[in-house]
Amino acid sequence: MDFEAWLTLACAVTGALWIGDKLVWSKRRGDGERGNWAIEFAHSFFPVLIAVLVLRAFVFEPFRIPSKSMVPTLLVGDFVLVSKFAYGLRLPVTHTKIVPTGEPARGDVVVFRYPENPSVDYIKRIIGLPGDTITYRDEQLYVNGQAVPRENMGFYDGPDAELQDEMRLFIERLPDAEPHEMLHVVGRNGPEVSVTVPEGHYFAMGDNRDNSADSRIWGFVPEANLVGQAFMIWLSVNVSDFDIRFSRMGTWLN
Repeated sequence: MDFEAWLTLACAVTGALWIGDKLVWSKRRGDGERGNWAIEFAHSFFPVLIAVLVLRAFVFEPFRIPSKSMVPTLLVGDFVLVSKFAYGLRLPVTHTKIVPTGEPARGDVVVFRYPENPSVDYIKRIIGLPGDTITYRDEQLYVNGQAVPRENMGFYDGPDAELQDEMRLFIERLPDAEPHEMLHVVGRNGPEVSVTVPEGHYFAMGDNRDNSADSRIWGFVPEANLVGQAFMIWLSVNVSDFDIRFSRMGTWLN
């Protein structure tokens, strides 16, 4: 069980005790008599637990970046906020959509449940929408037959550059999306692919193109697997020396 499942279970148990005491057990006790420890615990923590569950399930969820697949946009040790209502409100645990609120756009940075193991969350950039033909060949991305423009910015010397392979930094401009940075490893070609995105699915890639396991390898992201849109870095910690990267805090993602 993941954290959300445990939180839901805790809400159900404390909520049942809280309701039971309100409706039944409190009437059986004498005036001023307190309930047992479980009842007191439920009274104290049920409101807190239900507030946390509602906030996490329907509003925002924090997510920690565990790998370098999204460098330079996201670094290992970045903590991002994920909008849970960007692509529809979903019930906790079952993830059933109950209110449609929007759909991903090209260029969105999204968190989703990994299709091959839904208990694991991934974060990537949406490259292809349903119906798009996506081709990746010789380090060049094509959307619907058109080469995606990119500008070579030279060798990457940004954060953690010494931990990366020798890389070149590019500014990429997806159709109908804000420009974003991405990396290529010098002398290495990433997985090549040419596919059409089926309805109800999305094609996702990491910005660190040659160091990312993404839709080029394991296929499409089902709409039902979407968790939300990552929109801001709220904390960043350099995992090698546990220093806080204050300059990255509050950064909005594009």
